[in-house]
Amino acid sequence: MVEELFIQGNQACARGAIKAGCRFFAGYPITPSTEIAEEMALLLPREGGVFIQMEDEIGALGAVIGAAWSGLKGMTATSGPGFSLMQEHIGYAAMTETPLVVIDVQRGSPSTGQPTMASQSDMMQARWGSHGDYEIIALAPSSVQECFDFTIEAFNLSEKYRIPVMVMADEIVGHMREKITIPEKVKIIKRKRPKEDPENFIPFKAGSDETTEMPPFGEGYNIPVTGLTHDEKGYPDASNPKGHEKLVKRLCQKILKHRKNIVKVKNTHTEDAELVTISYGAPSRSVATAIKDLRKEGHKVGYMKINTPWPFPEDEVRKVAETAEKLLVVEMNLGQIFYEVQRAADGMAKVELLPKLGGEIHNPSEIKNKIKSMT
Repeated sequence: MVEELFIQGNQACARGAIKAGCRFFAGYPITPSTEIAEEMALLLPREGGVFIQMEDEIGALGAVIGAAWSGLKGMTATSGPGFSLMQEHIGYAAMTETPLVVIDVQRGSPSTGQPTMASQSDMMQARWGSHGDYEIIALAPSSVQECFDFTIEAFNLSEKYRIPVMVMADEIVGHMREKITIPEKVKIIKRKRPKEDPENFIPFKAGSDETTEMPPFGEGYNIPVTGLTHDEKGYPDASNPKGHEKLVKRLCQKILKHRKNIVKVKNTHTEDAELVTISYGAPSRSVATAIKDLRKEGHKVGYMKINTPWPFPEDEVRKVAETAEKLLVVEMNLGQIFYEVQRAADGMAKVELLPKLGGEIHNPSEIKNKIKSMT
């Protein structure tokens, strides 16, 4: 039956995870994400799942990786300082093709920063935080409903492409309360299981879509799992230059090849817009109000809401840059996604930034004044 709740964004993330089939959560409390751990501690035992509070964020993500290889859908949640500690394991999960979800409720940074205030300062870290060449998927919710929906989508993407997926929330979205609708049934994607018997199965042999099948431990399959460069059987092959190149290119191509199926943006009034505002997460709410007001005043403005900042929607931004004269990026940092927009626009449109620090969201009037100064 359909359920309607008035809850926080963090609670919605937890309920989305449960709905997606998550049955393992390991984490360490950190503001402003702690409500996710609290909600999972409450809900998971009712579903036959397991909640563990670990000694730190390093152990938390390590436990989630182990749970994924035992056959469970697993998740952790954190904020900036904890996200930093998780980076080595994120790279390990990318290399071993381990499906899992990390929710980062961003706060003011760097270092301890502003624990109770909002920011979007981890966006580049989500993409480039671990060493090496790899691709990542990240979603950015701007409402409590999207916290629920995007968490489900994060699990589906992680299972389909065998990759760690980030939900890049922020303190505002995480702590705001709104009514959400929880449908009786949702689309659930399960990881691909082997079609071959254990004797003939090659664990890291990819199909035409560059993805691989993933059996859990305990079903008779031999599955070496290592962060070292490995061959298709999973055995270390670190001294093989061609083997390393083949592996890393495949890990990247399994995402890049499916970019059009992964990337999601929402365009509003961009067809006739001379200026397009680009945002994601909480600032998108203020942008929507500002654009609505300016359209009523007769200004030819529109906006693009980026739902999947990674992989970056290059084609979508480029298409807008071909028709608009100017682009304005609104984000709660000193410019992170801004530089990606600038790169994708490639000089076709002038790109400016409206940054925000200090933990507060942009006021719609700030955005309107900035747009008027540009037009």
